[in-house]
Amino acid sequence: MPAAQPPVCDFGWKAPDFTLPATDGRTLSLSDIAGPNGTLVMFICNHCPFVLAVLDRMIRDARDLAPLGVGVAAICSNDATSHPADSFENMAKMAQDRDFPFPYLHDEDQSVARAYDAVCTPDFFGFNGDLELQYRGRLDASRGVAGPADLRRDLFEAMRAVAETGQGPRDQIASMGCSIKWKAA
Repeated sequence: MPAAQPPVCDFGWKAPDFTLPATDGRTLSLSDIAGPNGTLVMFICNHCPFVLAVLDRMIRDARDLAPLGVGVAAICSNDATSHPADSFENMAKMAQDRDFPFPYLHDEDQSVARAYDAVCTPDFFGFNGDLELQYRGRLDASRGVAGPADLRRDLFEAMRAVAETGQGPRDQIASMGCSIKWKAA
């Protein structure tokens, strides 16, 4: 199956609000996640090889962004009926087993993925302190398998710039991954 790719960054697009259940029992909204210097919303899932290849790097980057005032959350919007690995129970297990430093939110009705026009897993939305989109690029040059450990950290570097200046890089390379698994109409 061919990989899906999101469009280029729509600079200044405002983050749609949401309220979703987290795997730790809380219910969180965008304002609960937002950091003073930026917010990173990552659409991921449990089963996608593109996500699994870089999950350790996503966790590392989230930990490294926290001291810069960037809030981070992950959202799973996949249809758990067609993809049971992405069920809320399995999400909770992954978040605990991998010690996620960010909330893992369940978008069961897929309304948040639709509001964000999420395309694939992983799909990264990096917002500045005013919740204006500044980054819609890749984590790094990994594709389906983790690349070398010394790859440029595109996502981290972009979000560090956003935290420091409010602006993301003008040149961005789109993420790539498995398509969001939409529910049958």
